[in-house]
Amino acid sequence: MNARNHLAYRTLSLFIDGTWTQGGGSRREPVINPSTEEAIGELPHATPDDLAAAVAAAERGFKVWSATPAIARRAILLEAARLLRERVEHIAGLLTLEEGKPLAEARAEVGTAADIFEWYAEEARRLYGRVIPPRQPGVRQWVQSEPVGAVAAFTPWNLPALTPARKIAGALAAGCACVIKASEETPATCMELVRACADAGLPRGVLNLVFGVPAEVSEFLLRQPAIRKISFTGSIQVGKHLAALAAAHGLKRCTLELGGHAPVLVFDDCDPEKAAEACAAGRFRNAGQVCVAPSRFLVQASVYDRFARRFAEVASGLRVGDGLDPQTQMGPLANERRLRAMQGFVDDAIERGGRVAAGGKRLERRGYYWAPTVLLDVPDEARAMTEETFGPIAPLAPFDTLEQAIERANRLPFGLAAYAFTTSGARATAVSDGLAAGMVGVNHFGVSLAEAPFGGVKESGYGSEGGTEGLDAYLVTKFVTQAS
Repeated sequence: MNARNHLAYRTLSLFIDGTWTQGGGSRREPVINPSTEEAIGELPHATPDDLAAAVAAAERGFKVWSATPAIARRAILLEAARLLRERVEHIAGLLTLEEGKPLAEARAEVGTAADIFEWYAEEARRLYGRVIPPRQPGVRQWVQSEPVGAVAAFTPWNLPALTPARKIAGALAAGCACVIKASEETPATCMELVRACADAGLPRGVLNLVFGVPAEVSEFLLRQPAIRKISFTGSIQVGKHLAALAAAHGLKRCTLELGGHAPVLVFDDCDPEKAAEACAAGRFRNAGQVCVAPSRFLVQASVYDRFARRFAEVASGLRVGDGLDPQTQMGPLANERRLRAMQGFVDDAIERGGRVAAGGKRLERRGYYWAPTVLLDVPDEARAMTEETFGPIAPLAPFDTLEQAIERANRLPFGLAAYAFTTSGARATAVSDGLAAGMVGVNHFGVSLAEAPFGGVKESGYGSEGGTEGLDAYLVTKFVTQAS
């Protein structure tokens, strides 16, 4: 590791049956710091034997953990949350090294992960059933919730603390065991979540962490009878493939969060400059690499120019650099392939008549840096308006009427998040009712909360994480009727 990085990047390992291990094979891959393009660690891949050991450990761990009283599960999850908060500076530093986002964003993400553990800890005590009145004397009837079993979870690189936290904490609160395959590009952050759970007293085998070639790991895990549920965050294509495997191998339950392309409707009754500032902050957080980030902007024609001007000013003024620099406001993209994708979106928009108001190119320096970009007058058929850009590109276009805006917002097959800015109660109600999305934010972007359901509709997936709905996803319902 380069001497310029003062943070200790631990030896990267798998975690199987309560033990940190390098696994039984020789396959490794480098972990790259996107700010410097330097290798900062070497990650071992799990062999089929390692994966089998992780599943067997989860199967044993489930028997212990599902029989553990909810109040005891609560205590361990609360201790894990406390440890995450205690270690926030160390974990945030690792997160920034391997993913690139500014340290302030990394700290906030680790804090949110701790919130998730804490919320699920308390919710573990509320796994209530209900009594159903019988139809005849001498009969008792009730409904109870039970953990589904061992879970396989798969998480991406863009939110390497928050996304694994949702899956791990939800599964553990319900009494499930878990085998999680976190991203190979950001492994150390998830390692620290697992370490916090282990240090908090989680029994051996209940939580296992593996890495490897994604397709090989997922196909192995989904074929195992002991795995009764999968939770996946990632692309639509991969999610559909995993859902098919889950159906073919034991009809396993699925929670799928498959991304989106969040529309923002900006109406002429709001302050367009303030709305532009809020939208720019949301668009360029984590360099736009957030699945619920506002990503296509439809602005009422009468305020379009004012909104676009302020948006471009904010984008042009952002300080882009190494996330470890406290002055940095936006870090690099996560990898080189994202740079190629950004160039493709910009070129396509220009070819179709769009204009570059800010950015539009890679920054000439070492690291995967792309200038915060604002594109004006982007037609609906442009790729930036039809595909999830997942980067610091903001395509803008005008609209005339409420009905037109909702129709254009809903025209894509995605439905994860959607947003609107308006001071009209009638318009707020209309967009809340009319937008086809699993989450709708009016006048702000705060849709990701530990206590609220997080999930989409249409091709953005199904099922929710977070809130009571997220806990329900790891439970099965049992009806019992008993005659005396």
